[in-house]
Amino acid sequence: MRRAGQRRGGAARCAQAPGRAGRARAGTRAASPGSAPCAARRLPAVLAPAARMDRETRALAEAHFRGLAGRPPGPAPAPPRVDFIAEPAALPYAAFVRRYLLPNRPCVFSRAFTDGWGGRRRWVTPAGTPDFDYLLRRFGDAVVPVANCAQREYNANPKRHMPLREYVGYWREYIRAGYASARGCLYLKDWHLCRDAPAEDVFTLPVYFSSDWLNEYWDARGQDDYRFVYMGPAGSWSPFHADILRSYSWSANICGRKKWLLFPPGQEEALRDPLGGLPFDVTAPGLQGRCAPPLELTQEAGEVVFVPSGWHHQVHNLEDTISVNHNWVNGCNLASMWRFLQQELRAVQREVAEWRDTMPDWHQHCQVILRSCSGINFEEFYDFLKVIAEKRLRVLMAPELEGASPGLGPQQAAFDVGRIAEVLASLVAHPDFQRVEAAAFLPPPGVLLRRLEEGVAASSVL
Repeated sequence: MRRAGQRRGGAARCAQAPGRAGRARAGTRAASPGSAPCAARRLPAVLAPAARMDRETRALAEAHFRGLAGRPPGPAPAPPRVDFIAEPAALPYAAFVRRYLLPNRPCVFSRAFTDGWGGRRRWVTPAGTPDFDYLLRRFGDAVVPVANCAQREYNANPKRHMPLREYVGYWREYIRAGYASARGCLYLKDWHLCRDAPAEDVFTLPVYFSSDWLNEYWDARGQDDYRFVYMGPAGSWSPFHADILRSYSWSANICGRKKWLLFPPGQEEALRDPLGGLPFDVTAPGLQGRCAPPLELTQEAGEVVFVPSGWHHQVHNLEDTISVNHNWVNGCNLASMWRFLQQELRAVQREVAEWRDTMPDWHQHCQVILRSCSGINFEEFYDFLKVIAEKRLRVLMAPELEGASPGLGPQQAAFDVGRIAEVLASLVAHPDFQRVEAAAFLPPPGVLLRRLEEGVAASSVL
């Protein structure tokens, strides 16, 4: 899963002196002009049961956000346990929205949700371990990103790229040597397999995660995605972090086992150092007792963990493990994404404040740094909202189009339009957005906002 900033004002580390490009942090996305266009991709199928938001759930969700009145939800105590969902029939989509998305609570789905996945059939030996021979035949020449868990750089593990063939050779030798190597513990992370090998049948998208605006947007642009494969030996791990853009994430073990340490939003504040930084490893001596104990769970082979928005977490591979991970945003955490972007921009502006009065394009430079740090700036955030909004407005105007978008029925589209309208109104009113060159926006933001408000009014009778 992609990482967000690891200290207060995490965007600040990207800020450079004027005239120099911002340095991208660990966990930010890079443009991929060479990736396959959306039309050429074989995107994952969506798992039934019905991926529909019903009228009752829409009303409940709208009441939830009216009650917040645009404010962030206050810190909530960790639930006493992480719910385990044993069977698909036990949790309709609407129940997932009510029980987990709206209250922002984690849960775990059993292997019954993944038993039919192609990756679980082909990537795993009968003994339940990674099938290295298959992976080499299928992907041996693929160039993959590999992190060194023994090293630390900007509160993350530094990465380099290598052919999968080289990484599998290292992994096999690491196992033969008793899980030790002079090269350290290497972990394949953030491999865009769906983008780079679209024909591979790895997984079927669980219906609960089908309202996925990040990947919908980047698929429409044909440039990139937020779908990843992770592979690593026992002992590999991901340092303490929250996911990029305050997205949700889901993580499915193709094989192997993971230990998760989960901290609800706000709990990480007690772990900050005097400079506002967050720890690299929350299991390090001296941190125990600084905050409430985390929720701890062990994820078995085939199980899927849902990580809510803004939950910090640290993850350890207990066995040789392969997992599929997605970051995703929808109407339930869109406001969290927008608040995060504003916080990151303020951090950038603080870092380069000394040049404010001497640079005529200071605000534009801050937007460039924001994009380098967070993967998106205010201009691109408007484009993101526009692409998602226009599709939903078409569904409301022509309900017969809903079949082209699994899960996007009229109730879901109406809810989404309402959430986009609220966030777009805040974006349009933001002084830094108003400084962006108006010619960059088609349609003009005010026009799109009026269309959304008309859509909200029309959908009230659905």
